[in-house]
Formats: sequence, structure tokens, C-alpha cells
Amino acid sequence: MMKVTQHLWFEKDMQAAVNFYTSLIPGSSVEWVSAIPADNPSGPAGSVQLAGFTLGDQRYMAIEAGPLDPFNHAFSIIVECETQAEIDRLWDALKEGGSIEHCGWLRDRWGLSWQITPKRLGELMNDPDPAKAKRVTEAMLKMIKFDIAGLEAAAKG
Repeated sequence: MMKVTQHLWFEKDMQAAVNFYTSLIPGSSVEWVSAIPADNPSGPAGSVQLAGFTLGDQRYMAIEAGPLDPFNHAFSIIVECETQAEIDRLWDALKEGGSIEHCGWLRDRWGLSWQITPKRLGELMNDPDPAKAKRVTEAMLKMIKFDIAGLEAAAKG
């Protein structure tokens, strides 16, 4: 089977970002970090850093090589949480120095977009009762950080 790896380009602070991300998601690790050697045309020795890491069950590679294109909503990392405590912990950590958005979205201090979602949301939105699914969807659209109890209450009507 082919390996598929997401690649993230950081203007600066790549290693701090990778260390932060892997500290938040259980089962994550930094696999390796290296610098481009002096004879590389990309810039002076050490000016380009690379890292390989996993977040949960997903592989990533990161590069720090100065400005190129900033992160945007076209790429986000979705973290599906079992409990409200997990949502709250990740939300609070990732929003520090970043910005919050609607429907479980936020940007971290490096500009990377995240969606912190409860597993229960998908289950409720896929309920065979269309009225229940509609109530849950309407409640979700009003939320900034997801509230599992609020979603459950909407499902019950």
C-alpha cells in the first residue's frame, strides 16, 4: 500500500509547533528532525528545518523555510473527540495565541486551522429521524466550541 503523508510549510517555529501538536494528541510522536546541510541551494546551513511526526494515526511532514503561502481553510486538521473534557482541553490549548471561529473551527498561533468535533455530532446528524438531525444541525451552526450536552438537548427537542 502507498504511504500518504500530509505536508505543512511553516514560515518559522516549525519545531515548536510540531512539539506542541504532538503533546496534545494522544498516540502522537516526533519521528525525526533535521536541517538542510550547508551545500543545499535553499539557503544557509540550518535555515531550512524538516520534521516527520504523527498525530494520532496520521503521518505528517513539516518544513520551516521562510514565508511562502500562509495556511488557510483549504486545509484543516479534524480531531474527533469522545468527551467534552477532550474538546475543552484541545480547544483551550489550540486557541492560545490563535483565533476562534464558528462550528468547532479555530486557528492556532501558527495559523493552522483545526476542527475540534465530538464523535457524537456525526452520530446525531446522521440520525434516521430527519427532524432530530435538523435540530442538531441548527444547534451546531450556532455554536463556536462544540457542546455535547447542547447537541444532545437539541436532539431530544
